[in-house]
Amino acid sequence: MTESETALRDTARRFAEKEILPRAAAIDREDRFDRGLYKGLAELGLFGVALDEEAGGSGMGAIGACIAMEELARCSGAVANAFAIPVEAVLFLHQHGNARHRALIPGILAGDIIPATAVTEPDHGSDVAGLRTTARRDGEGWVLNGTKAWVTLGGVVDALMVFARSGTEGGHKAISCFLLDGGSPGLIRGKNEELLGMHGLEDCMITLDGVRAPADAVVGPENGAFKMAMGNFNFSRLMMSAMALGMAQAAFEDAVAYAKSRKQFGGPIIGFQAVQFMLADMSTDIAAARLLIHHAARLCDAGHAIAKEAAQAKLFTTDMAMKHVSNALQIHGGNGYSREYRIERLFRDVRLAQIYEGTNQIQRLIIARQVEKDMA
Repeated sequence: MTESETALRDTARRFAEKEILPRAAAIDREDRFDRGLYKGLAELGLFGVALDEEAGGSGMGAIGACIAMEELARCSGAVANAFAIPVEAVLFLHQHGNARHRALIPGILAGDIIPATAVTEPDHGSDVAGLRTTARRDGEGWVLNGTKAWVTLGGVVDALMVFARSGTEGGHKAISCFLLDGGSPGLIRGKNEELLGMHGLEDCMITLDGVRAPADAVVGPENGAFKMAMGNFNFSRLMMSAMALGMAQAAFEDAVAYAKSRKQFGGPIIGFQAVQFMLADMSTDIAAARLLIHHAARLCDAGHAIAKEAAQAKLFTTDMAMKHVSNALQIHGGNGYSREYRIERLFRDVRLAQIYEGTNQIQRLIIARQVEKDMA
């Protein structure tokens, strides 16, 4: 890594270990969004890590975002997940928004405006082209109706980007993105979803019941949001890969520490070959995942298409993380099943990574199609 990347890593690690780790168990237990930590991340300038300097960011690109994400996720997957939302939002608004949309960026960077994105619906997750939320013209503006599911930070959102069907054509050709005020009349937030893990994200369903939006609420070209969303997914898949990597790293560190201190049959269990082999596989796969992620991130920053590389990083890292967090829990034995140990929370949190931002089955389809295209 460069000197600036190393400095970023160290800054994120210090904040995570000093501020996030001591509160991570309480966030998980209480399932409540921690505004103080969110604001602290903003004050460090982390929300603009990937944003160009002329737009108010630090210009460290996808590689910087992935480096910071790994360090935050090492101490809390949920806080890292919350970190990803503004990082991606400011990039999206900077790349596709109009002057009014981009005017929100400083507030998002400062942590004063909380953004969220609503794509998934109760009946449409991976099938983004099949979404049913509608936006119809009404005078000079729009009226939106529909239901969005699993909106991360939906319970506290101030600026919501909604993907809706804005034309008569089916499939992906008539989807637009609308920037809505979180307090818009008719925007109804559901209850905080009771999730297996990743607590404290105010994840909820949002219903749009005749929500009115001005003509300039459309982000990017009208009926052109599907392509924008797919491009954003490549970046967000790198972020989710780095999140899973951070949790796998934490599990590995905990497993090593526990294996050194836990004594059975007259000695520490790290001396047993069965445990040594699990730790060796963890160390190797974590290193491989980090290289896959950083390779894809540097390609992204160099302006290359990364659909295949992002999918490969997401597929390998999240499957690896699920496997090795489970193995780390196994090394803890019965204690790993207790909430007294961090590994129990890591085990619940990391499961989402294989589903989020496109299931790993979808990643395999993407990779296979890209391979077919590359070999044509």
